[in-house]
Amino acid sequence: MFTGIIEEIGEITAIAPAGDGWRLTVRAPKAAADAVHGESIAVSGVCLTVVGSTADTFDTDVMKQTLDVAAIGGASVGTRVNIEKAMPVGARLGGHIVQGHVDGVGAVLEVRPGEQWSVLRISLPSDLAPLVVDKGSISVDGTSLTVSAVSEPAAPDAWFEVSLIPETLVATTLGTRAVGDRVNLETDVLARHVERLLAFRETATEGGSR
Repeated sequence: MFTGIIEEIGEITAIAPAGDGWRLTVRAPKAAADAVHGESIAVSGVCLTVVGSTADTFDTDVMKQTLDVAAIGGASVGTRVNIEKAMPVGARLGGHIVQGHVDGVGAVLEVRPGEQWSVLRISLPSDLAPLVVDKGSISVDGTSLTVSAVSEPAAPDAWFEVSLIPETLVATTLGTRAVGDRVNLETDVLARHVERLLAFRETATEGGSR
């Protein structure tokens, strides 16, 4: 379990084929300093398991399914990534509940820089659109953010916006995002549970009306 509060920006230093997946080496001195074999670390919002480490790097395996559904599948040596270690029991929940389970990938549609703030407009897969609400929480590349605007339900192409404060621009990779960049999206876990519950209730209602 994570909070979406990024602890450092890491860098992918090696990618090696591992069956139909990858083994990644990530340089992240803070995370690697006390990394333990088997622990979870979120890499740009993807929950991955540590399989080895040095003083400033850790290794992790990425399965094919993750490469297929997450933006990390397009990463290369030198790609910068957001790093967060799992939240310890009893810690403050500074962001929101983030599982590290990517729901889909969006693309940056627009970057509107201001004197201090920057606004990103990001495309939203149609199946995720009902789960994203204005002023709700969303994880973008593992970063806990508040939705500042969202497209209308009838819009042909769904999108949402997030407003980034100076700290977020400096402390995460989002400060260097440009139009066309792909980002990992994780919607609010409570919204996903409600959607699933309603789907079962609708199925039961339809079955009972026959």
